[in-house]
Amino acid sequence: QVQLVESGGGLVQAGGSLRLSCAASGRAVSSTNMGWFRQTAGKEREFVAAITANINMTSYADSVKGRFTISRDNAKNTLYLQMNSLKTDDTGVYSCAVSQIAYFSPRSPTSYNYWGQGTQVTVSS
Repeated sequence: QVQLVESGGGLVQAGGSLRLSCAASGRAVSSTNMGWFRQTAGKEREFVAAITANINMTSYADSVKGRFTISRDNAKNTLYLQMNSLKTDDTGVYSCAVSQIAYFSPRSPTSYNYWGQGTQVTVSS
């Protein structure tokens, strides 16, 4: 069983930065496809970023490319999302996820079978 616990969310002004963490247990992050998604009230879950197992290939939503960076610390078994130049549109609940599905489509929520509880990010103008 994989457990994921996010932290690092909060309130920040537009233009500021936050770093989200996702501590994993039950599975080594180094050998796991993982991703970050966000959701706001009344909207569907939105892909933010993903990183593939072992070779660390990354992908990003166009809306965050150049501002967000996904990475992981294998020794700490933790996934990160560094968010810079935050905009009010970045507000939402951010969740990390693990994929143990053979065919990995990083932008699709259905590719992931374990999710964290989420952490709130609020960007004020």
